[in-house]
Amino acid sequence: MNTQLIIPLDFRDIIQAKYLIEELGDLVTWYKVGKQMFTRYGPPIIQYLKSKKKKVFLDLKFHDIPNTVAMAINSSIDLGVDMTNVHAVGGSDMMTAALKIKQERESTIVLIAVTVLTSMSESNLNEIGCGGMDIAEQVKKLAILTKKSGLDGVVASAHELSLISDNCGPEFIKIIPGIRPEGFSNDDQKRIMTPEEASRKGAQFIVVGRPITQSKTPITVVTSILDEIKKSSSKISGL
Repeated sequence: MNTQLIIPLDFRDIIQAKYLIEELGDLVTWYKVGKQMFTRYGPPIIQYLKSKKKKVFLDLKFHDIPNTVAMAINSSIDLGVDMTNVHAVGGSDMMTAALKIKQERESTIVLIAVTVLTSMSESNLNEIGCGGMDIAEQVKKLAILTKKSGLDGVVASAHELSLISDNCGPEFIKIIPGIRPEGFSNDDQKRIMTPEEASRKGAQFIVVGRPITQSKTPITVVTSILDEIKKSSSKISGL
């Protein structure tokens, strides 16, 4: 599977989101709808994306008691989203409840778990009671738990890509945020990587936000990212 680009629609105004989607046209298939956009506009943004034949990653990071999360997954399936996520720290009971709904509905929705947010450092882990465990250890533990729970993959930093593949297999889906093309600001991301590096290390999906959404020429940035991914694929295949 070639690395695919996901663009997060982190806008205050749905008009801006629609303008970007229209401008990029067939260049981009996947869009991420997160808390900001979904809280403000709800299902209509999902319906709009589906009307444009786009694939939707609903990024609400569900984390609650198992039944509540299962019902949230059920609603996500009703909305027609293609991928959604939970927090792996919710535990195996919560994740298997999500999986059970997917199976009962005979849905193809991709279920992903978040491991450690890319904005977090080891001192942040210590703050929340995970002292004595570095980020890589925590990511590994949560990725293995996610796979054992039957979910399709994880969201993690590019720097844990090899670790996850080694412990969960190369086909286990890895969605990598915190991707920054060369020359762009890191913003609030602490563990970042370029599109080419992430693709070469086996990321099935990369998430690139502000370098695209805040650009005056988003088509130029997207084309550059897609070229980086192609370059990585050529290196891997030896072409």
